[in-house]
Amino acid sequence: MSSTAAPATAPAPSIHWEDTSGEHRVRWLSDAGNPPPARVLPVDDTLTADAAFRLTGEGTALLWGSDYHNARTLLSALTRRLDKRAASPKARGKPGAAADDLTHQFHRYRMAQAQRTNQLGKLLVPMSGDHRVLLPRAPDVAAACQAAWGDVGEPYVVSLRELLGAIGAFEWRKRGVPVPAIGASIHPHYGVFSPVRGEYIALVAQAPLPAAPAAHPMAMDIGTGTGVLAAVLARRGVAKVLATDQDPRALACARENIARLQLEAQIDVVPADLFAPGTAALIVCNPPWLPGKPASRLDHAIYDPDSRMLRGFIAGLRSHLVPGGEGWLILSDLAEHLGLRTRAQLQGWIDAAGLRVLERIDARPEHPRVADTTDPLHAARSREVTSLWRLGAA
Repeated sequence: MSSTAAPATAPAPSIHWEDTSGEHRVRWLSDAGNPPPARVLPVDDTLTADAAFRLTGEGTALLWGSDYHNARTLLSALTRRLDKRAASPKARGKPGAAADDLTHQFHRYRMAQAQRTNQLGKLLVPMSGDHRVLLPRAPDVAAACQAAWGDVGEPYVVSLRELLGAIGAFEWRKRGVPVPAIGASIHPHYGVFSPVRGEYIALVAQAPLPAAPAAHPMAMDIGTGTGVLAAVLARRGVAKVLATDQDPRALACARENIARLQLEAQIDVVPADLFAPGTAALIVCNPPWLPGKPASRLDHAIYDPDSRMLRGFIAGLRSHLVPGGEGWLILSDLAEHLGLRTRAQLQGWIDAAGLRVLERIDARPEHPRVADTTDPLHAARSREVTSLWRLGAA
């Protein structure tokens, strides 16, 4: 009898530095998937903000060894210096730019954001295996870190910015995001996109339901995330909703929200890449709105590499619809204003899939960036429209 060895688990990445007490190597934790920094300099309160800005700009990571609150003050100082640089006329680009210029500005904006994230991520803090910050006057962050990263079991080093992100996400999870369409709040988990843009939820809450669910009472919510759209459908009286996602964090988040809303009898949360097996009378999908490569977990809710999810939903929709069923595609046209995708391309994918547009219901977004004239992409955001495309078989 032969046996097959279990696949080896890759060792956790580690971070290395030297100080007066010798050499050190501990686990490196980055939920964003950033590699351990090559150069690490232990620092304390004697380091000035200007020196820190220069060192992090050159790629040196700073391992903080003094008061926790002073580390936060230093991070704020670095942020202000980067904001000042980003606000310069050269960095902002030309107002009222043409589509080609906006495309260029978008790519330059993403590059600047990546550089900013990289530099701010260079301020590091030491942590214990049970998620205690090993600095004076540090708060108790164990519950937030446990919710974000689970058991670690050994000392580690993490970027202060990622730590603050985990703390902030935990507060959002506890408070929740009010959603008028369901008369309750949705509680997003760390790394799962929060339903803070209300216009797309309102579209799903108000669009006319197709007649088919009366005979075939099944709907699907593709890429459910927090489960908010599945909950909206259930509150509208859809008897059964299959909510799918392939991200384990999203699946756990959706299940918790559905249970909190006492909608388990109507909604099943199942792991799937796009569609669940079978057919439905209504299939809803709110894919990432911009073609592009995600740079973090949350980016996966915004950027869709090569429009994979959008094209996959459109291509597979017809085979999963019952006769008379509808697919609801919720999509912003921001990509069109940025020159990343054309309306003709979108219509071509719909036509090629044997679908037709039954109706398009538009809504203007109301998020703060629409009115922010300092935003480098304001020319595109100010013209953005979010639409619910009602699609049926041609």
